[in-house]
Amino acid sequence: MNKDKTFGIIGVCGANGNLIARILKQRGYNVIGTDVAFKKDCRFAKSLDGYDIDVFYGKTPDTFFKKVDYVIPPASLPKDADVIKRCTKPILELNDVIENIKADKDVFGITGTNGKTTSTTLLKKIAYDNGIKPSEHGLEGMQGNAEFIPILQSRLEGDVGILEVGTFGVPGTVGRIVKNTSMKGGLITNITPDHLNDLGSFIDYANVKGEFISELNEGTLIVNGHDPTIMGLIRELDFKGEVITFGVDETPQSVGTKECVCGREINVKEIISGCGYYFCKCGLTTPQVDYIATNVDLKNRTFDLHTPDEKLEVKMSIDGLHNVYNIVGVIIAAHKFLKLPYEKILPTIESFTGVSGRMEEITKVRGKDFFVDYAHNPAGVETVLREFQKLFGDFTCVITVSSESGHIGDSNIFESVLKFSKFVVPASSASKKIAIEFLDENPSLTDRIFFNNIGNFKKTGTVGASEEEFRDGLKIAMNLDCEMVISIGEACVKYKSIIHNL
Repeated sequence: MNKDKTFGIIGVCGANGNLIARILKQRGYNVIGTDVAFKKDCRFAKSLDGYDIDVFYGKTPDTFFKKVDYVIPPASLPKDADVIKRCTKPILELNDVIENIKADKDVFGITGTNGKTTSTTLLKKIAYDNGIKPSEHGLEGMQGNAEFIPILQSRLEGDVGILEVGTFGVPGTVGRIVKNTSMKGGLITNITPDHLNDLGSFIDYANVKGEFISELNEGTLIVNGHDPTIMGLIRELDFKGEVITFGVDETPQSVGTKECVCGREINVKEIISGCGYYFCKCGLTTPQVDYIATNVDLKNRTFDLHTPDEKLEVKMSIDGLHNVYNIVGVIIAAHKFLKLPYEKILPTIESFTGVSGRMEEITKVRGKDFFVDYAHNPAGVETVLREFQKLFGDFTCVITVSSESGHIGDSNIFESVLKFSKFVVPASSASKKIAIEFLDENPSLTDRIFFNNIGNFKKTGTVGASEEEFRDGLKIAMNLDCEMVISIGEACVKYKSIIHNL
């Protein structure tokens, strides 16, 4: 790509167009942008500040086409769109950019069903605290862990790429990210049922996550050895690279079942949901892990970490046994990938107070403590609520989830909420429908389940409840005899300011 040429980006208010414009500008190319949105409505206009990119907002004038040598439109723009018909210059596709501009740094990925965001954020903080700059997508208010965003993020300025790798339940997404970032290593937190509406079965979903393993091929994998699904996929996919396992030495809290990659149902003596001690007739069993956390003291937030070479005393500032798993995985990643000694890692672990929306304490209202948590799939909800009960005792749970696994997921989530909560307030339309089914089967639950009439709100994206539904749920929770209120799901995190307004 000739640096004397000027590239015209159509759709700079969209995520991909915005990223492409900044990538090209950082690489020394001339860039001009355009978008049908006006600047005041441009979601990502702020991320273009300081880039000296001329942008035509609201329309694409003829001047735009006269100034540019190449045009890069959004992948979603129809070929017969008016702006394309007006274009007389050569058109480049998104894949042309990906092919011609490669990631110029080492890239590390973090995937899994739960714990991705916490682990990614913590690893980045360790990097920053030690003078290492990760590339950031800079798209305000967007998680950006799927589709083409991580691929483009790896091409932005930075010393390293630390990427959260997710999937919207679409086969090929995870593999494409790993392949097109030339990823050197990665961390898998866990694999538990999610996106079953899109993928049909748990093993189908696990295989999508398995693309991370197959595409990483001969790189380095840091994995939760207590997860039979991860260990089974590593075996089945015949991974040739280095595998580093970790776990937590704790007494199992329950016995659950999980489908093995061989097709059998196996019992898992669970330390956290879906992870613990397991054995299958196909030969899959819990390994002797390379890194093990022992002497876990959740009240004082400490544990010992036994590495292959030494024992570390770890202090943390976030709660929950699931976060012990997250922290151990990140310590290994910081040591192996960022090449940092443990003494440079542990101070950040101690100071890290978590990610917004994860076991987040909001405020106290009329003597009640209010928390929100993004948990939105069965394993995530079970793990988080078990930890809340263990740490704090009785609570009321407000559900704003509409599961990506449909009725089965909503039902499993409701069962966990009933198991660990004193009172349940279904706020989303999906959880209200499940509540009616539970009450029909067991009328005695009427003294624990409280909700208004079912509304007409339809899930938008992954937000399962409306602002009004969440507000109504909070009002009900306010009048129940319990001093702690925990809201779960994306909607409660998105609308958490409502709690302050109470």
